[in-house]
Amino acid sequence: MKIKYTFLLVFSVALFTQCAKQSTPQGGPRDEDPPKLLEANPKDQSINIKPEEIVLVFDEYIKLDNPNKNIIITPRVKKDEVVTTALKNTVTIELNQELEDNTTYVFNFQKSVQDLSEGNPAENLKIVFSTGSSIDSLELSGQVNFYFPDKQTDFKNVLVGLYPENDTTDLFAAAPYYISQVDSTGQFKISNIKNGNYRAYAWNDANNSLKAEFKSEAHDFLKDTITIEENIEGAIFNLSQADLTPIRLLRSSFTNGSYDLILNKNAVDIKLENESLGKSIFYTKEDKRIRLFSDKSIPDSLAFKVNLIDSVGYQIDTLIYAKFPVNERKPEELTVKANSGKNFTGTMEAILSFNKPITKIHTDSLYIPLDSARSIKIGPEMYYFEDSSMRNVLRLKVSIPDSTQSDVVTLTVADSTFQDIQLQYNLKELKANYRKIRPETLADLLAGRINNAEPPFVVQLIDNKDELKAEKKLIDTNNFRFERIEAGTYKIRVIEDRNGNGRWDPGNFFENRQAERIFYFRNPENSSTDIIIRGGWTNDGIIIEPSKTTGISQKKPVDNPSEDGG
Repeated sequence: MKIKYTFLLVFSVALFTQCAKQSTPQGGPRDEDPPKLLEANPKDQSINIKPEEIVLVFDEYIKLDNPNKNIIITPRVKKDEVVTTALKNTVTIELNQELEDNTTYVFNFQKSVQDLSEGNPAENLKIVFSTGSSIDSLELSGQVNFYFPDKQTDFKNVLVGLYPENDTTDLFAAAPYYISQVDSTGQFKISNIKNGNYRAYAWNDANNSLKAEFKSEAHDFLKDTITIEENIEGAIFNLSQADLTPIRLLRSSFTNGSYDLILNKNAVDIKLENESLGKSIFYTKEDKRIRLFSDKSIPDSLAFKVNLIDSVGYQIDTLIYAKFPVNERKPEELTVKANSGKNFTGTMEAILSFNKPITKIHTDSLYIPLDSARSIKIGPEMYYFEDSSMRNVLRLKVSIPDSTQSDVVTLTVADSTFQDIQLQYNLKELKANYRKIRPETLADLLAGRINNAEPPFVVQLIDNKDELKAEKKLIDTNNFRFERIEAGTYKIRVIEDRNGNGRWDPGNFFENRQAERIFYFRNPENSSTDIIIRGGWTNDGIIIEPSKTTGISQKKPVDNPSEDGG
């Protein structure tokens, strides 16, 4: 039967599309009128019925646009049993299942029904009926936001859903009982809800599965069950992405001179314990791999305590035994990367990253030429390793004389400047350019205060390319300040750092823990998040008001008739 109806739909749409093309005169007026519903069976607002099919008749030939996605049916039905067809001016929905007793059903067609010639969608097309003696009329409405919006962020796939309290499924397992598509501004309304207790969720349904993917789709949830016995408005959801897969150690082995730990996902906190760590043994981290290196072969296994924590708080606490036998293969080549292209004022700050721990630096080969006769030799007092247990990220701070004529200085790393723990040298010369910014082009100060929220905070300055330019951690104050800032357009983002770890933590649905709140400075006059900064400016009056927390902000009272019955 499914094959039959699917064929009928495709054939009929193709046939009438061809007819329309043949009969439409060139240069004729464009059809801008949407299809109008002439007849519905069952009729809207019908009660005490259990239809086997829904039939809609329109005033012109129509077609369907992705009905599986765009026709939203609530409460939940077995959607794989539903067969939808379009033939001439008629839409037929065969349910192929028994409907629940005393339940109000809503068929929201959104923009799925369109005229055949121009694709104009039918407006506000919705059919409501009840299998019982009354129509459920309760509503839940509110707003959905993204914690990390960007220029490509939109709400076209964002859904809000309700599950009955006694339903054992959730947004990752099955479609909700009630569901609603949000509009282009993130607002939503779920209508015709039955009185009861519910769990509420919102998610970005990018794959159109009507449920969330816990690895890849941004989502949010209300921590507590909500009782809907009157209309509720002001429900707030803040979407963010979190991979809820528990972190695991997949395997570990000696590979080409290193002992590798392979994980299923990235770890945000790594703690390794061994008395030789940071002395003769070092490690690096790259994506899902942690690599242990020893400066010599070790015949016996060494015990390492390993504690790993992922972004959502899952943890590994285990003991491994690492082996460092003689490596018979040629070691991997040493590579060096620099943060070339960065700007600076007075002090040049460069970052060199290596694929392996560094044990020796030949400073004679590390310098900044100023002109044909002068250069700056980089000595040990000008650099340090970011982590002494890893030694694979080197930070340099070099004061550049004001007499330097060129605005661009070049950090030069000659070949064989660095030697790694496997006795390999960098084989290629590296040159990284850094641009000196004139002081008069800088803004002197950008400062302000965060209202109606409690520290700690992480305050971030973000440029118009969504790149992080500066960051301040506020432990016991609501006041922030950024000094000597390049001219440009910025946003100020605030992370409400509840656990004080200095970074944003996503939520964990399975532990009923919501993501740390994120909000932005918004201009009170136009709600824009942009701040324009010019050279020599001082702006110390920035006031940041926090956004609404996920939850119910207010309830809409039930309308009561007046005492005179009017």
